[in-house]
Amino acid sequence: MQPEKKSRGGRPWSFDRDQAVETAMRLFWRSGYEGVSIGDLTKAIGIAPPSLYSAFGSKEGLYREAIDRYEERYGSIELDFGENPSLADAMRTLLEGAVRSVTHPDREGGCMVSSGMIACHPDHAPLAHDAAARRDALRGRIGTALHPFLDEDTAQRLARHLSAIMQGISIQARDGATPTELQGIVDDVVDGVAARFPA
Repeated sequence: MQPEKKSRGGRPWSFDRDQAVETAMRLFWRSGYEGVSIGDLTKAIGIAPPSLYSAFGSKEGLYREAIDRYEERYGSIELDFGENPSLADAMRTLLEGAVRSVTHPDREGGCMVSSGMIACHPDHAPLAHDAAARRDALRGRIGTALHPFLDEDTAQRLARHLSAIMQGISIQARDGATPTELQGIVDDVVDGVAARFPA
């Protein structure tokens, strides 16, 4: 691995920092923050603990970079509903995009944000609060996207409902649910909302 930027002490790192973040992201995505040790990280990245601490400050620092990487690359949701969609069309686009994201064969199962840091040791509360804030921000974006179809209060209420569905889809995907099985959830949710809010 070739050196990239310099460490905090001014010496060049003897590893690819970008690849280290990518590797850590995959480990944290697969096993959760508390399921990955410093030893797991250093072994997978191919560095000694002092190099990890020099580059990232701590395991927490590396996790924060890893989850930022995840959101940048995999955390977006489909909010382009096309021309003149119905509310049901918009919801189907959103939920089917979520299913594809959490069951993609080249990725880890589930969503790193939706199912991350749900429960943790009190020492890791700041990371749990950060994960909750990321989920809340996503819910807000969904509510904004639904506002053209509904009044603001109803859009935000439906966004909370859909966020809960998406979290459940993420967890079931981690447990091995297939895209076909998860599609059944999408169909039922869309049918229910279409009946409540007929076009």
